[in-house]
Amino acid sequence: MEDNRTIPWQQGTWTNHPSSIKEQDGSLTVEAQAQSDYWQKTYYGFERSSGHALLDVWPLDRAIEVGFLTDSFVEKYDQAGLMMYLDNQNWIKAGVEMNDGVPHIGAVVTKGHSDWSLFPVPDWAGRQITIRASYFEGAIIVRAKADEGAWQTIRVSEFPKQDNQTLQAGPFICSPERACFTTTFVKWASCEKEDDLHAEIPK
Repeated sequence: MEDNRTIPWQQGTWTNHPSSIKEQDGSLTVEAQAQSDYWQKTYYGFERSSGHALLDVWPLDRAIEVGFLTDSFVEKYDQAGLMMYLDNQNWIKAGVEMNDGVPHIGAVVTKGHSDWSLFPVPDWAGRQITIRASYFEGAIIVRAKADEGAWQTIRVSEFPKQDNQTLQAGPFICSPERACFTTTFVKWASCEKEDDLHAEIPK
């Protein structure tokens, strides 16, 4: 059986405090501030560190999973998922984002400049999404699934760190285009890590 350890919401620290937070029955419903985002320079030229990430130290011998609901994703750039954070110039956010009226699964890898990859998942609309990250020898492996479906690998990214640097991880939410975007996080857990990129995820 998988060694799955729930991380209490109160254990994390917000990078920026959201508009509102409500904890109920083990879930956390979060409303983002308007025009909140994480982005660095590439293409758009702007620098944003106003998004909301609830972070705790990531023990790298463990995987991290965040689960959330997508029934409220309706407007352009509504987004939530898992943030992996070293500092404000080095981070990865991975999750679901509305783009051209369709939910997309994707990741933004930032090492001074942001690199965005995504693909449409229209059949994931309104479902519970889980994002999972594992760290292997200077690389982060990101996977995702809808409900109890199969895991899909969505990004393999170099992400080196120095021995004295601490990686953090946890749920994030951003609302670059509007006010009142809310989502509910249903899981934040430290999990048994798979052996390598091609190994089956522990169940």
